Amino acid sequence: MRPLYTKSKILRRSRALRGSRDQWKLRLVFWIGAVSTGLISVLFAKMADAAQHLFHGMRGVEGWGYLMPLLVTPAGFMACCYVALKFFPGAQGSGIPQAIAARHLEDMQDRTRLLSLRIAIGKILLTVAGLMSGASIGREGPTVQVGAAIMIQAARWGGIAHARGLILAGSAAGIAAAFNTPMAGIVFAIEEMSRSYQSRANGLVLTTVILSGLAAMGLVGSYTYFGETDEVARTAADWSMVAICGIVGGALGAAFSALALHLTLRIRRWTQPARLRRSLLLAGCCGLFVAVVGILSRGETFGTGYEQARAALEGAPASPLYFAEKLAVTFASMMSGIPGGIFAPSLSVGAGFGSTLALMLGANVGLGALLGMAGYFAGVVQAPMTAFVIILEMTGNHDNVIALMTASMLGYLTSRLISREPLYHGLSRNFIAEAIRTRRAQQRA
Repeated sequence: MRPLYTKSKILRRSRALRGSRDQWKLRLVFWIGAVSTGLISVLFAKMADAAQHLFHGMRGVEGWGYLMPLLVTPAGFMACCYVALKFFPGAQGSGIPQAIAARHLEDMQDRTRLLSLRIAIGKILLTVAGLMSGASIGREGPTVQVGAAIMIQAARWGGIAHARGLILAGSAAGIAAAFNTPMAGIVFAIEEMSRSYQSRANGLVLTTVILSGLAAMGLVGSYTYFGETDEVARTAADWSMVAICGIVGGALGAAFSALALHLTLRIRRWTQPARLRRSLLLAGCCGLFVAVVGILSRGETFGTGYEQARAALEGAPASPLYFAEKLAVTFASMMSGIPGGIFAPSLSVGAGFGSTLALMLGANVGLGALLGMAGYFAGVVQAPMTAFVIILEMTGNHDNVIALMTASMLGYLTSRLISREPLYHGLSRNFIAEAIRTRRAQQRA
């Protein structure tokens, strides 16, 4: 009797694994969404790079070309702000808060106001336009919103009900494809997006990251975002830099986060009586500030800051005040309300801070940049696991795990002492309230 029972059990498992025709249809829709996320992430990256090169090309025009940002940057900020408010509401800012907010909303229409193909298209185009204007923004946060929107749309087409799990999976795929960091995508989904470990979403997140990553690798191959580094903390001076980068970097990140949350609420109240006009005025002022600082820094602070971060990691220190200038223009770009993320600019701020600290201590510049990224980034997002895993995968520096973990944890702990609320989760509450307010207004009408 036992062999027959075992055989029957195996057959049942085999049928469950194969699934029905409807189940395979759902899987196919899901796989198409995951692959599409990877392909679109690569296209988005190429468009963003081309936009930055175009902006710097305009700046290089002989004569008065170096003053061009005084006109182009404020005008570009105002145009992006106007188009986002009028045609793509919900596309403003990073995109990560919108994905987090959508996971907390129960009503599908409320989710659609934050995650849809229309918003995804607007997010991509306006982020590219912002980079073409010289904004200190990144594409990684927007890629999270785009990935989540694609997976939600796939769920609608395929009749899949697990919206929260799909948002989680799409967000993870977005980070993984944007940085070519599959492990960081998974950790980001668990630590930052859900703030908990959901065993039921394991397969969903892993499968999406794998398919998205394979699609991206098929186009651009396997690579490390910042190239390979092999600097390791060995001496007492190196380990003192670990502590300073963690504590001071975390404090800087916390100050950025706390001030952003505080001013975001004040700005929302200030713009309420005349939202479009006042939002455009704010965007123009922020754009002018970014332009002035960019000119004074000889163009170093425009764009994502990728080149400056990579140079610092390779041992070429940034200018001593670069990190402060980059922090200021990243903050102004964020407060302007235009679509664009802070992942890449924050890593660049951290690299600049670490390289300046290394020069002061007479330590290795590349190591300082690495540790500065970990401490500052962990302080901004208050996600230490995501911070050290993403930097580990972006640099291929597997011999420096303990130092990176230490700097990230110190940055996180310092940040928590100063700013009790994580940046993305604090910002997500604004989108939740806005979505609910809009629905209730429509119901009353």
